[in-house]
Amino acid sequence: MNKKWEICECNQELVKKVEAENHLSELIATILVNREVVDKKDVEIFLNPTRNDFHDPYLMPDMKKAIDRIEIAIQKNEKIMIYGDYDVDGVTSITVLKKFLQDRGMTNVGYYIPKRLDEGYGLNEEAVQKIHKEGYKLIITVDCGITGMKEIEKAYSLGMELIVTDHLEPLDEIP
Repeated sequence: MNKKWEICECNQELVKKVEAENHLSELIATILVNREVVDKKDVEIFLNPTRNDFHDPYLMPDMKKAIDRIEIAIQKNEKIMIYGDYDVDGVTSITVLKKFLQDRGMTNVGYYIPKRLDEGYGLNEEAVQKIHKEGYKLIITVDCGITGMKEIEKAYSLGMELIVTDHLEPLDEIP
């Protein structure tokens, strides 16, 4: 593999301006400039966001259906399996969702992180079968699943339901 680091040329004058205006370290100011977050208001929102600064979650397709299904699971205290990848955003997503569900009284929340060397990224059929055998009827994926057509079909064939959340680009066909 021929991989090499690519270092961005950064506008040092703009870094100094962002650093001074916002009382930040040079490192943080450089990161913000590299991300094109330079206006004082944008810096404040980026570093100290509130719920009002987030995108509307209902812009995601079928969000209402997902919420309705999760509310039913909460009311019935169903077993929910959170399935996420082993990378930083996968593990973080699992943790946030599990805490959210537990804060709502859910006691039957499990999580599944595939073994990196044996299972790789994303859903896999063996894991789906194992989750089914453990009595889970609902799987919520975080950070994976948008390309797992075969694995999702397997889950459906076992009578399971899935809510897929993933930031990757979908293929032509989505689950």
